[in-house]
Amino acid sequence: MDKAAKTELVSTLNGVFTSTGVVVVAHYAGLTVADMQKLRSQMKQAGASVKVAKNRLAKIALEGTDVASIAPLLKGPTLLAYSSDPIAAPKVAVEFAKANDKLVILGGAMGATALNANSVKALASLPSLDELRAKLVGLVQAPATKIAQLANAPAGKLARVFGAYAKRDAA
Repeated sequence: MDKAAKTELVSTLNGVFTSTGVVVVAHYAGLTVADMQKLRSQMKQAGASVKVAKNRLAKIALEGTDVASIAPLLKGPTLLAYSSDPIAAPKVAVEFAKANDKLVILGGAMGATALNANSVKALASLPSLDELRAKLVGLVQAPATKIAQLANAPAGKLARVFGAYAKRDAA
């Protein structure tokens, strides 16, 4: 890799580190190319990304960013999973690590907050932003549905009473 490519990679990584919501650091030693492709596709579907970069270049890119606390984790064959949604990257990384024990989650950062491996797993257990939005919409719609049911209930009861009187008189 020539100097221009290294400079471009550092500036790209710096942009990622400054704009991302969460970064997960993991060891990937022993993963096959097919496993890495599967991980990348799962991350892409969740709206996250995976990057493998030289640790020295990644440490240079970390300088001056909120997620600089992950620098000590960058030892050995590491990959960086990141997303703007604070749940997406940890969720996919933890699920993939459960299925494939070659991926070992070391920790990460969410903004200026450093995360250890257990914190990343706890973050992954939270519902995603889309799931929270769906729950919120459901909670907002529920009272309106109940009000409509209550408004229709007296009319239905009245109709049943009239129907009962009509049957009684017909018999």
